[in-house]
Amino acid sequence: MQVTVKDIARKAGVSHSTVSRALHSNPLISDDTTQRIQQIASELGYLPSAAARALKTNRSQVLGVILSNVDDPFFSEILQGIEENVQRSGYSLFIAAGHRDPEREREIAQAMVQHRVDGVIICSTTFSEEQSRQFLQYGVPIVVVNNQAAEDFRYSIYHDDVDGSRQVTHHLIELGHRRIAYIGNSLSGRTTLDRLTGFRQEMDAAGLVVPEQFILEVPGGGAEQGREVVNHFLRLSERPTALVCFNDMMAIGVLKELQNAGLRAPEDISITGFDNIVFSAYTNPPLTTLDQPKRFIGAEAARLLLELLNKPTDQEQAAQGNERILKGQLLIRESTARLAR
Repeated sequence: MQVTVKDIARKAGVSHSTVSRALHSNPLISDDTTQRIQQIASELGYLPSAAARALKTNRSQVLGVILSNVDDPFFSEILQGIEENVQRSGYSLFIAAGHRDPEREREIAQAMVQHRVDGVIICSTTFSEEQSRQFLQYGVPIVVVNNQAAEDFRYSIYHDDVDGSRQVTHHLIELGHRRIAYIGNSLSGRTTLDRLTGFRQEMDAAGLVVPEQFILEVPGGGAEQGREVVNHFLRLSERPTALVCFNDMMAIGVLKELQNAGLRAPEDISITGFDNIVFSAYTNPPLTTLDQPKRFIGAEAARLLLELLNKPTDQEQAAQGNERILKGQLLIRESTARLAR
């Protein structure tokens, strides 16, 4: 039999309204009384009715999260940061992956509106301002994470990829490397552009020329794309001594294909990744990479969305928007080494 507020009130010897306020941590109720009532509710196995709460507050207590894909460990860590924050606030998540398919993303947005999500966090780099209008026309606030068109959205959290790429490139230059190549993901829009920009800026600052054949963009950022690009560089008459990879998954594929070709990192060529996914510490050799604060990015996105939901409507409309830019930190492992003279 389902436990009700009346059952808790009867055992606690207080009114129904006192129980209701205590369960919602209302400041009108003393801390001691709130703790006692919440303890009794827990002991009785009380579960609040989401439907009843939604009718009372006109909110579903559900937040939408749109990812590029769910099998990428980068997005899974961002999702953990989101989840840890929203669950403490009593929200559930409606999670869907768009797989960089505009039609699929449009259908996801429509489904989330139909399910009356209170707000949405978009972690898909390709989700456009035009697609977001389905949410905005129903007053659903949006926070975007690392979106390639973040400047088109009022509220955004993203990593400073230009700075991160400069850190990685600077590390290789300090090790004595001069012939450094960059492998990008042509499907990743702003992200790969920023990382390429950081690479070029650092090379220019060091007075180093980058041959055209040292810049390669491939359609994807997975391990398979990393494997496929290795032969391009091995065929060059003057090979690079270091490769800056778009992300860790690509770098993992590069490491594997180099081993197949009988080459070693870092003895024959230094390799860097980007993101610091969990696998990067367990490759052979462990991967030098840029540690994006992925969980913190997710946590900040959740925090910003919850702030929007807790603001009175007139304050939210008057707000000028919020853009939060976070910086990562270089992690030096064993896939890079000083260039042998």
